[in-house]
Amino acid sequence: MGVLAVVGLLTFGLISKGGNSVDIGQPFPGRTLDSLDGNASESIADYHGRWVLVNLWASWCTPCRDEAPALEQFDRAHAKDNFTVLGVDSKDLTDDATNFVSEFGLTYPQLHDGSGALSDDLGTKGYPESFLVNPRGNLALIRRGAITADYLQTTVAPMLEGKAAQ
Repeated sequence: MGVLAVVGLLTFGLISKGGNSVDIGQPFPGRTLDSLDGNASESIADYHGRWVLVNLWASWCTPCRDEAPALEQFDRAHAKDNFTVLGVDSKDLTDDATNFVSEFGLTYPQLHDGSGALSDDLGTKGYPESFLVNPRGNLALIRRGAITADYLQTTVAPMLEGKAAQ
């Protein structure tokens, strides 16, 4: 009977781990993180009034490598739309992350979350994961898994243009 209780508790823990800590419409966590280059600290609150696609990634993550070019292209194309991608390197070594940013020529802001604290706040289940935050600082969209150029054009762009429900 004791073994069944332990198995039940472990199963519950595994199922509940990674559940959203933030739901659509709620404020995005206000955690402050160091920039990847270590020269500053930022929070999502610093982007109030802008659309922000917070992309959690790691240099060792193959799907993160696959999505990086699409994110860079979308960020450049939509900068005029009061929008930015905000990369958050999570549970990764700083040198590896810096090399990743250089390899893909990423120009959008990059933060470092070595401990994974923001990932924990958000209840992430893996990498990459992206969170679209509206100009009021509330979560508008969650994408678990890699982002494609098609997803950005058909799902994110209409939200930036006010053509999709928020």
